[in-house]
Amino acid sequence: MAERPYIVGNWKMNGSRTTLSEARAIDRGAQRTMKVEVALAPPYTLIHAVSREAGQIGVGAQDCHPGEEGAHTGDIAASMIADSGAKFVILGHSERRQDHAEQAELINAKIASALEAGLRIILCCGETLETRDAGQAEQFVLDQLRASLPKIDDAGERLSVAYEPIWAIGTGRTATTKDIAAMHKAIRGLIDETYGPDQSPDVRILYGGSVKPENAGEILATEEVGGALVGGASLTAESFLGIVVAAAEVAEG
Repeated sequence: MAERPYIVGNWKMNGSRTTLSEARAIDRGAQRTMKVEVALAPPYTLIHAVSREAGQIGVGAQDCHPGEEGAHTGDIAASMIADSGAKFVILGHSERRQDHAEQAELINAKIASALEAGLRIILCCGETLETRDAGQAEQFVLDQLRASLPKIDDAGERLSVAYEPIWAIGTGRTATTKDIAAMHKAIRGLIDETYGPDQSPDVRILYGGSVKPENAGEILATEEVGGALVGGASLTAESFLGIVVAAAEVAEG
């Protein structure tokens, strides 16, 4: 695990002003676990409000448009996200790839726009159950990453990679620690190859896919797992902080 694990909550299409109390509670809890970097990605409508409430946690967005401005009804530019208080953006999530048919070309354009706006990136990757059962999971994920890893000199500061096997997202299923370790090792090899020994160690590889307080400790203790991208379990302070505490315990050794 990286020296300071990164635990990120992805609220997806959930949350309203009434749930700001959960964000406040998460922020208070994060202040007691300084060995862990904690962040939330609420829906666009709450980014500004959560960033105003948060004293300790990072706040980010779940997506952005590749353009700077213009006639794109319903879209949000990376610069607008940054202006609202966000510090990072999640890109290439499987739900965007599947629900909106996003391909590498579009994801790369979003990455470039986000970096230009000064945002950090969490780049997602992951395979379907069919791909894993066919024995092609590792090759698929590495090809996915090769197509989108940004060519930047400060990757250690600007980039995290989130491995989320699609079949484990919101299903209650998780990959085995053996499978997680093998995939994270393969991803680390590609990051080493891409960014070199100076930057690579600081690029954290997160695991996502039904991470809960009950399994977080085992997952986060797995080799090369530098944190977690958490979905449903991040919606309440009680469950999300359970994961944060597990991360702190692993970090303390």
